[in-house]
Amino acid sequence: MTQKPNGFWSAAVWVVLVGGLSAQAPAPAQAPADSTQTPTFRIQIDAVTMDVIVKDANGRFIPDLSKDEFEILEDGVKQDVASLTVVSGGRATNVLEAAPLAPPEGVILPPIRRVNDTSGRIFLLFVDDLHLQFHQSGRVRSLFQKIGKELIHEGDMFGIVSSGPSSIAIDMTYDRKRLDDAVKKIAGDGLKPSEIINTGSGSQGPTELRHRAHVAFSTMLEALNNLEKVHNRRKALVWVSEGYDFNPFQDSRLGFRDSSSPFLQNQSNLMQNQSSSGDDTSQQVRDPMLEQQKQSETFSDADLAMDLTEVTRAANRANTTIYAIDPRGLIAGGDIDEQVDPSEWSNYVRKTQDGLRVLAEETGGIAVVNQNDFDKALKRIDAESSDYYVLGFYSSNPDPTKRRRQLSVKVTRPRLEVTSQRTEYVLKPPPRPSAASRP
Repeated sequence: MTQKPNGFWSAAVWVVLVGGLSAQAPAPAQAPADSTQTPTFRIQIDAVTMDVIVKDANGRFIPDLSKDEFEILEDGVKQDVASLTVVSGGRATNVLEAAPLAPPEGVILPPIRRVNDTSGRIFLLFVDDLHLQFHQSGRVRSLFQKIGKELIHEGDMFGIVSSGPSSIAIDMTYDRKRLDDAVKKIAGDGLKPSEIINTGSGSQGPTELRHRAHVAFSTMLEALNNLEKVHNRRKALVWVSEGYDFNPFQDSRLGFRDSSSPFLQNQSNLMQNQSSSGDDTSQQVRDPMLEQQKQSETFSDADLAMDLTEVTRAANRANTTIYAIDPRGLIAGGDIDEQVDPSEWSNYVRKTQDGLRVLAEETGGIAVVNQNDFDKALKRIDAESSDYYVLGFYSSNPDPTKRRRQLSVKVTRPRLEVTSQRTEYVLKPPPRPSAASRP
């Protein structure tokens, strides 16, 4: 199995982004430590930013709200809005910055250099080719060509990475020609239903499926950790995949539906023995080992939910919206060459699409599933990534033990719909004291 290439995010690109886009207020200088006193360590809470989209009943963006019309709640406690930026058409039209922290008395610091680089957006494109059927490769290439023409505009920065053998790893760039080169490499390597059914299962279901999902999720977790370092830019993750299911086609895999399987033959013999012995019970007797295997796989859905939660939390911490796209489009039935029970196929499709919905809805995005109109979906993603507010605040809760904090935002103007992609953030740990400052 081909793993993602190491070093996908080049250090130089991230240093430029973080240094240019996230100018932080200088930390107060510490007074010389008195050797006779116990040192005190303070926690400095940096500004927390969040992207917010406000629409009217007709779905139109409302660009004229003031900061007094927003209410940010951290763990239910109202916070003061310190900064507000209105972005319309991908460009900042109004910037209200928070006042910088005052330097300590008696210390003269050079003025902070402001870098005006708020224009443009950041897109991360994820080709999950480990969960894309090979016969869908042409359709996926066509989708990414549409993304390059209709979603990525001049001034937008993008990167693209794959999870498997397509071996795509392009660092953040403004050069859209590199996207065209990457599209030519896309080739699906997902398992067919027959391959899933005939693949060996472990104690928790098909081990190959779990491995593939782990590669996909770990690839995105690393990318989201890097995106967390970028501030004051709209960040969107376009996730193209056929979805995830840790326990697909269970009855077929265990032989409960195959008339030639040893299980059903043994079951038939047991039923005949019951009939000849005068036992008229109609209860079917099942192989205890297969029953135990089936029961052990019932926790697969919970395991998948935990993995999806980990990814969506990482996206929320990075203030990144996930837009999940299923390239299969409108799904009517299974492939005619695949002998799959219709009910199992329907259940498989539903669960894979539900996983994509979770990724999108838990991060303020949309899931493009069970539809063929990708043009309409891309226009909506483009609009949501172009028109928004960036709100910033300093937390009023000084308790450093309250690490994970829940966020919500409201507007006082009536009959408006508010969508925020950031629902929580994690307080940074305090800096460790140096050896010189220890008593």
